[in-house]
Amino acid sequence: MSNHLGYKSLHFNSVFSQNCLFPIYIRLLHPKFSDPGRINPDSYYKNIIKMTHTDGIAPHGGQLINRIASPAEKAEFLAQADKLPKITLDERATSDLVMIAIGGFSPLKGFMERADYETVVEDMHLSNGVPWSIPVTLSVSEEVADSLQEGNWVRLDDPNGNFIGVLELTQKYHYNKTHEAVNVYKTDESKHPGVKVIYDQGAVNLAGPVWLLQRDEHPLFPKYQIDPAESRKLFRERGWSTVVGFQTRNPIHRAHEYIQKCALEVVDGLFLHPLVGATKSDDIPADVRMRCYEIMMDNYFPQDRVILAINPSAMRYAGPREAIFHAIVRKNYGCTHFIVGRDHAGVGDYYGTYDAQHIFDEFDPDALGIVPMKFEHAFYCKRTGQMATTKTSPSSKEERIHLSGTKVREMLRRGEMPPPQFSRPEVAAELIKAMQH
Repeated sequence: MSNHLGYKSLHFNSVFSQNCLFPIYIRLLHPKFSDPGRINPDSYYKNIIKMTHTDGIAPHGGQLINRIASPAEKAEFLAQADKLPKITLDERATSDLVMIAIGGFSPLKGFMERADYETVVEDMHLSNGVPWSIPVTLSVSEEVADSLQEGNWVRLDDPNGNFIGVLELTQKYHYNKTHEAVNVYKTDESKHPGVKVIYDQGAVNLAGPVWLLQRDEHPLFPKYQIDPAESRKLFRERGWSTVVGFQTRNPIHRAHEYIQKCALEVVDGLFLHPLVGATKSDDIPADVRMRCYEIMMDNYFPQDRVILAINPSAMRYAGPREAIFHAIVRKNYGCTHFIVGRDHAGVGDYYGTYDAQHIFDEFDPDALGIVPMKFEHAFYCKRTGQMATTKTSPSSKEERIHLSGTKVREMLRRGEMPPPQFSRPEVAAELIKAMQH
């Protein structure tokens, strides 16, 4: 049997000599095989084979959705532009429209109808049983909803007033904001950024299939705009059978680099996929984060085994549920594995440190169809002189270098370089330059 998927061909001596894979080898395996006494590489290998598709791993739901209008369809919609009722999307709804259209949110073809919305909020599955953890909805005021008729087309404009898409309105329905907040975000506090979005949006959800009129280049990162169909093609051209995706809304630091390279030791390729959609106002801007990744790509990563691309999604800050959501999105881009670290997609102290890892155990692994690679919190170990976790380091707390994001931001604003054990100097210099403007 071919060893391209990398599970039967692990060489323990060489793997462990890297001093980074031991903490994750057992945990990267499928949860059903996570007991070291029951690991069956043949069974695991066959399980991964079942997930494959003509273009690599199967998209979520089995089909990569394409809701970008053809030239003829676009011309038809444009001809009706002045006749259609119009709503203006906010930044998040605009990015959701794009993600639906390019297949990033497969199997969704539009904004969720009531049946899907309710089952997603209640038990993290679509009404047909497919795993899905975050509601994708289009909310408007009662007044706007009353002016629209089910069965008609609705014009969708972006925040700048550009006609970018259409919605075939199949349903209008009310929903319980507090119920959604508590189930999805585990809190009803309005200071949580995701909950605030729910409370601020309209009381009625509009549902139905959508069409994006055309796929425009990203104004800031055109060279990194790689949509799911293209990323799958790139993985195939490079001969990558296993690809691990990495999600972040923060600049890269040494702990990120460590877990990325640990993962890269046991898969064919790494898909760096920083999010560039809407984030909190105090998050580092996307252009700064991308420059930091470019620095890392130029100096610290093997170019032939890493692809850098943008994720146009908006951040929800839903912690564990968003970890599942992020994994599904990367599956649609063609990833077979997904890195889940400490407090993935968290904010404040709303979620436990490893809740975003534990939630994967609540899903049928075959139905989810992407393998989580779970990492503990990494730090620089003074005793061993390298990056490590508590699984590999014998150090005491005093022998570990770890800086909080808040402390690092304070240092950068003062023009102080974080220690090289925390950040590569070129990245730190770029962040200092950005923070002082």
